[in-house]
Amino acid sequence: MKLTWVKWSAVPLAVLVSAAGAAVVRAQDASSSQSSASAPAAATDAEKKPTIAQRKENQQDRIANGVKSGQLTAGETANLEKKEAAINKETRTDRAANGGKLTGAEKAQINQQQNQMSKQIYADKHNANTAHYGNNKVGQRRENQQDRIAQGIKSGQLTAGETAKLEKQQQGINKQVAADRQANGGTLTASEKKQVNREQNQASRNIYRKKHNAQTQPGASKR
Repeated sequence: MKLTWVKWSAVPLAVLVSAAGAAVVRAQDASSSQSSASAPAAATDAEKKPTIAQRKENQQDRIANGVKSGQLTAGETANLEKKEAAINKETRTDRAANGGKLTGAEKAQINQQQNQMSKQIYADKHNANTAHYGNNKVGQRRENQQDRIAQGIKSGQLTAGETAKLEKQQQGINKQVAADRQANGGTLTASEKKQVNREQNQASRNIYRKKHNAQTQPGASKR
C-alpha cells in the first residue's frame, strides 16, 4: 500500500511542478513583452538601439517641444527640419534600392547622421537664441502660429519638409517685423501691422493645408 501511494502521489506532484514551470515561463514571456514594448532591456546591443523610425520620431518630438517652448526660433527650426528632411529622403532612396530594407552600413550611416542632428537640436535649444513673442497682437499671432506648427510636428501631421517650409515663411515675417520696428523706434505703423497680418493669414492657410493633406509622418494621428 505504501509503494502504491508513493507511485500515485508522484504523478500529480510532477504535474504540479510542470504546471508551475510553465506558469513561470509564461510570466517571463509576458514581462519581456511588456519591457520590449516600453523600454527595451534586452541583452544584445542591437535590441537596445532604437529603430530608424523610433529615432526619427524622437527627433521630431524634441523639435516640437523646442518650438512650443520658444527655445527654437523659426530660423533654427527651419534649418533643423531641412536636415531631417534630407535624412528622410536618403532613407527612402536606400530602401527603394534594396527592396524596402536598409543594409547594415546604411543603418549605421543614418544613425551617425541622427547623432549629429541630436547634438544640433540640443545646441540650438540651449543657445542664447529664443523666440520672444511680446504682449501685443503681432506677437500673439506669431506665438499662435508656432503653437500650431509644434502640434503638427508632434502629431505627425507635418513632415520635416513641410515644417521647414512653414518655418522659413515665419522666419521671413519675423525678419520683416524686426526691420520695421528698428526703423520706427521699436514700434510698427498701422499699415505695417496690416501687412504683417495679411502675411500671417496666408501662413495660417498654409499651415492648415499642410496639416490636412495626404503627407504625414509614419504613424501620424489626425487631430
